[in-house]
Amino acid sequence: MSTLHVVSHSPFTDSRLDSCLRLCGAQDAILLCGDGAYALQAASVPFQALQAKGLKVFVLSEDSQARNMPVPAWADSVDYPAFVQLSIDYDKVNTWL
Repeated sequence: MSTLHVVSHSPFTDSRLDSCLRLCGAQDAILLCGDGAYALQAASVPFQALQAKGLKVFVLSEDSQARNMPVPAWADSVDYPAFVQLSIDYDKVNTWL
């Protein structure tokens, strides 16, 4: 069963992203939104952890643009309609509150 994990908190202020990465399975994906987009800060520990995990990574385009975070080639930028579609495409959605 596939899960879309939604992470909206900065990986530099708490451990939600780390916990999420420990639980993600091969069929899962991560959507970064809000301050979660800071995980895309190049060469940072969260950036390297996301890249190394090899999961499908999405970022809400509005949030990456607002934080001036470029989207790496291994991640996909999505808008709100695509976010809704992702929530339909995956069996479950887990929001890391």
